[in-house]
Amino acid sequence: MPRGKRVGIVGAGNVGSTIAYSLAMLGACHEIILRDNKMEIAKGKALDMSQAAAAVRSHTVVSVAEKMSDLTDCDIVVITAGSPRLPGMSRDDLLMINANITREVIVGIAKYSPNAIIIMVSNPLDAMTYVALRESGFARNRIIGMAGVLDSARMAAFIQEKLGYGGGQIRASVMGGHGDDMVPLPRYSTVAGVPLSDLLSEAEIEEIVQRTRKGGAEIVALLQTGSAYYAPAKSTAIMVEAILKDTKQIHPCAVYLDGEYGYTDVVSGVPVMLGANGVEKIIEVTLDEREKAMFASSCQSVQALIDTLNANNFFQGVE
Repeated sequence: MPRGKRVGIVGAGNVGSTIAYSLAMLGACHEIILRDNKMEIAKGKALDMSQAAAAVRSHTVVSVAEKMSDLTDCDIVVITAGSPRLPGMSRDDLLMINANITREVIVGIAKYSPNAIIIMVSNPLDAMTYVALRESGFARNRIIGMAGVLDSARMAAFIQEKLGYGGGQIRASVMGGHGDDMVPLPRYSTVAGVPLSDLLSEAEIEEIVQRTRKGGAEIVALLQTGSAYYAPAKSTAIMVEAILKDTKQIHPCAVYLDGEYGYTDVVSGVPVMLGANGVEKIIEVTLDEREKAMFASSCQSVQALIDTLNANNFFQGVE
């Protein structure tokens, strides 16, 4: 009898546990394995989720990996582990701390789940996706960053709020890195196929673009303790499901570029086709001069983080 699909989740905090819960409710896979340094909390969450799955008659079982070697033969591993930015910590400090955490996790995954597709959720997202690719030695189609699905969902929510109608029919499009330099694309955003520019003024569209860029910060300011997790988790679960079900659907994801859009050796968010092999196709949409300039600025921001890692000799000895 063939083994059922297995998804590993490293980091069982708010985002990681909500991803697990979302997948368990869908019955998207046979087994979900949580890995966290707070072992008892992870066990409690796993037990609670397995019981929730039983309540909806989902066949998914949620368990805990007590050590990295328990995270074996996963089809997909989602990585949410990382330190939040603490008071007095610079972006570069956070970059180095999370790069080291990511390296440690990736080494374990490469050893125990060598055929897995990895979805990165840890911040700074694009740089951590680059670290995961370099440290794993995996082909680039198997290392995918989650950001575009989230940013596009935020933009769609803001469009619906502004319009007051069209819920469920809004298709928003965001490219570029996950940060203040992301590239919302109103030209590729529609409501039931109607271009956004036919429904809103330029000023209204620009307001939505700016709010999308600050979407995460807006929630952080309101919560005061912590950051968003429902939308990031659901966005990740959508990607996991697309891969497990081999849907061939197009989603914006952070991937390593090798000539696409004129960029090489950098990670950025672009539309990709997701299937059983991870990123099965990178789709190159036509950008106008303004959009190209914004995308260039976004890639430069990610490149600056990669340059910082190189300046700190992070990849020394890694081929």
